[in-house]
Amino acid sequence: MIPIIEKEMCEKHKWLKGEEILDIFAISESTPGPIAINSATFVGYRVAGVLGSACATFGVVLPSFIIISIISLVLKEFSQYEIVQFAFNGIRAGVLALVIKAFYSMYKKCPKGLFSYILMIGAFAASLFIDILGLDISIIYIIITCALIGLIHSFVERKRGKAQ
Repeated sequence: MIPIIEKEMCEKHKWLKGEEILDIFAISESTPGPIAINSATFVGYRVAGVLGSACATFGVVLPSFIIISIISLVLKEFSQYEIVQFAFNGIRAGVLALVIKAFYSMYKKCPKGLFSYILMIGAFAASLFIDILGLDISIIYIIITCALIGLIHSFVERKRGKAQ
C-alpha cells in the first residue's frame, strides 16, 4: 500500500510533497494499527480536515473489508486446491516486492550518515536477537528506543550547530 499511497498522493494528485509523505509514513509506522490505514487517515486530515480523514480511512478499509468477508465465506472450501495455494505464494512474492520498493523509496529520501546506519543496524540486531531467543518483548520498544535516540542525537547536533 505504501508505494500506491505515495504515487497517488505525491505524483498523481500532488496533494503532498515527497518529504511530507515520508513524515506521514514515519508517524503511521509508529502509531498502532496498519500503516495504510494510518497513512490514509493522516493524508485525509492533511488534505480535507476531519471529514477528509474519515473518508480516507473508510475508503481504505471498506473495500478490503468487503473482499475479505466474501473470500472468508468460500476460502475454507477452496484452500485445499493446489491452484489456490499457488495463488497465495504469488501474493506473498508480490507483498515482498512492495515492501522492498517501499524500503528503497524511503531509503532514498531519508538523511544518511554514520549515525543513521549504526542505529539501523542496532535496531535490526535487537529485533533479530529478540526473535532468535524467543523473548516476549514487543518490537514497539525498539521503535520507541530508536525514536528517543534519534531525538537526543538531533538535539545534541543542533546544540553543536550541526543541525541536519
